[in-house]
Amino acid sequence: AMTLARSDYARPTQTLRAPFADLDYDRYRAIRFKAERRLWLGEGRGFTAELAAPGFLFRDPVAIALIDDATERPLPFDAGVFNFDPAMFDAASFSSAQASEGHAWSGLRLRYPIDTPEVMDEVAVFQGASYFRAIARGLSYGLSARGLAIGTGSPRPEEFPAFTRLWLQTPEPGAAEITLLALLDSPSVAGAYAFTIRPGLETVMDVRAVLAPRRDVADAGIAPLTSMYWFSALDRRAVDDHRSAVHDSDGLAMLTGLGERVWRPINNPSALQVSAFADDNPRAFGLAQRQRAFGAYNDAEARYERRPSAWVEPVGDWGPGAVTLVEIPTNSEFNDNIVAFWRPGAPLTAGTAHRFTYRLTWSASPPDGAGLAQVVATRVGRAVNNPQGRTFAIDLDLRGIAAEGLTVEAGADRGVIDDARPVALPVAGLLRVAIQFTPPAEDAAELRMRLVGPDGAAASETWLHRWTRR
Repeated sequence: AMTLARSDYARPTQTLRAPFADLDYDRYRAIRFKAERRLWLGEGRGFTAELAAPGFLFRDPVAIALIDDATERPLPFDAGVFNFDPAMFDAASFSSAQASEGHAWSGLRLRYPIDTPEVMDEVAVFQGASYFRAIARGLSYGLSARGLAIGTGSPRPEEFPAFTRLWLQTPEPGAAEITLLALLDSPSVAGAYAFTIRPGLETVMDVRAVLAPRRDVADAGIAPLTSMYWFSALDRRAVDDHRSAVHDSDGLAMLTGLGERVWRPINNPSALQVSAFADDNPRAFGLAQRQRAFGAYNDAEARYERRPSAWVEPVGDWGPGAVTLVEIPTNSEFNDNIVAFWRPGAPLTAGTAHRFTYRLTWSASPPDGAGLAQVVATRVGRAVNNPQGRTFAIDLDLRGIAAEGLTVEAGADRGVIDDARPVALPVAGLLRVAIQFTPPAEDAAELRMRLVGPDGAAASETWLHRWTRR
């Protein structure tokens, strides 16, 4: 990465021809890797892998190689590994040799028997710029991660670093983990990554990254997560839809350097919103999907209750900076409009190697702090007795904590908290906190709430919310 950063950036390109040129979503999905051509098929190595075709959104070439006993073995592009759906393609119009010439892979997929021993499920995919995503047992694809974000949420155009080379280390027989290496490049930064991936009930990725900037970069996003949020009971502004909620993630979870657990529900704002949560050596952060019942969404096709959460745990000293949440307005479920990442307090300086190590866990729920009540839903609407006021109903799973003796601490940096009190619910183990809030003359306010036990200690995670005037 340091050697690459000392040279001028040159974006790898390829000119796509038939059958990979001018593909839309449906035609691209009609190109399928032949199951019998999967890497390591029948070798009993625990994993198999498939290589991805170019086309549609995935136009940039990615060089892929295997590492066998410390020896690199490049995998030349071969269109013969794909089946082309005859309903979409005229196979007689091109040969495998013609389709292979001048083309390159666009990424790869990993398979592992995550649900049943007999089925090699797809568990992770690395494709498109530096994007990758994974699932855990019983879940389906949802949010994505990236190797690096640059300029996300800033006034200047966002830069999208890309993995230009991938290396798969051939797994040992019966392996439960696999190692993938990646070379990242962009106009501003070169980087080298190592991913050790262990699929299962939780799919865990141990990530080591070395970043070598070509220039000083003040707006880098480390361990970025990208998701989609359209609406929920918190925010159905201008939504005419039969479903109860539509999102891949419903909140940002944080475990601060001081040990405070924080929950910030995601919004679909009317204008771009960037929130920075200053911290020093954060213990963890992630985007979570907490609602796990079908009835929370009522979508028989998308099944949003099966989307994974992702949890980033820094390893070593990350120093001062801020967990940053970017919320972009959207009017559909087809746009990823939510980004969360760590922004270092100091710029990444050119000519220096910057190292970041972290564990990225994909699961139904991030580690959530045993012994603390947890927010499971946030609702907001017009206050009944105050035409200018807003009522917030925050439901918490007490998780075994006795409701007796709990009090509410609530505040706002602007406006007035008129009332904040616990409300018993006819559901065992749930408690509602009702907040009456009179907004300020300004266009935004930050609200904060937590439950406190009889001993004065926190009994719940801290709930945060940004109120905005629409």
